[in-house]
Amino acid sequence: MRQVILDTETTGIDPKDGHRLVEIGAVEMVNRRFTGRTYHQYINPERHIDAEVVAVHGIDDAKVANEPVFAEIADAFWAFIEGAELVIHNAPFDVGFIDHELGMLNKRRRAPALGPVRDHCRILDTLVMAREMHPGQRNNLDALCKRYDIDNGHRVLHGALLDAEILADVYLAMTGGQTALTLDADSGSDKRQQNEANEGLSVRRLSLSPGQLRVIRPTQEERAAHQAKCEAHQLRWLDGSAADA
Repeated sequence: MRQVILDTETTGIDPKDGHRLVEIGAVEMVNRRFTGRTYHQYINPERHIDAEVVAVHGIDDAKVANEPVFAEIADAFWAFIEGAELVIHNAPFDVGFIDHELGMLNKRRRAPALGPVRDHCRILDTLVMAREMHPGQRNNLDALCKRYDIDNGHRVLHGALLDAEILADVYLAMTGGQTALTLDADSGSDKRQQNEANEGLSVRRLSLSPGQLRVIRPTQEERAAHQAKCEAHQLRWLDGSAADA
């Protein structure tokens, strides 16, 4: 499966207020492995960039003054994402801006229309996934990096390609990592080669007669410790912040 982990930076919060894209970054994975292909582009938004967002991503008017406008990069960008599953943190924000840019472009050009994104790509929103996995907790990218022990110390400002690379690591950690396990010893040479690349890890079926596996039951002390841990976890959940911005 081909996936593109994607992030954008913009001039402001809402495209309905005339805000535009200023940066796109994307990383390609196939079958949960990085291919080495990336897409990165700064964009001249043809408008002023709000000071509030410059403080977040560091991209000011001067930095993108000589960059191409979206119409000049649209076809190359579309070729990179079309048909892939897009992995995005808070997907409605990024997809909304991309569709807004495509909509304006389609009105001005004679070439076949591009988009909307959801008609050509599957969308996987990692913010929705994180909220389901960690209810009541902060689920922004920095919080997820801390939770999954992913180094993001080099992330001083937001940047589309850097954030896409970090999100790729977070997504893999959230969904079990890159290692594929062999469930069938006779599954073919391709799967065997993949499993050898995955450090030789495999699931091995055991043939056991009834009664060979012992069932060890917890002691009273272990039961009490488990109950105390569950109660402590419940209290942390009730006190946790639901902010995900």
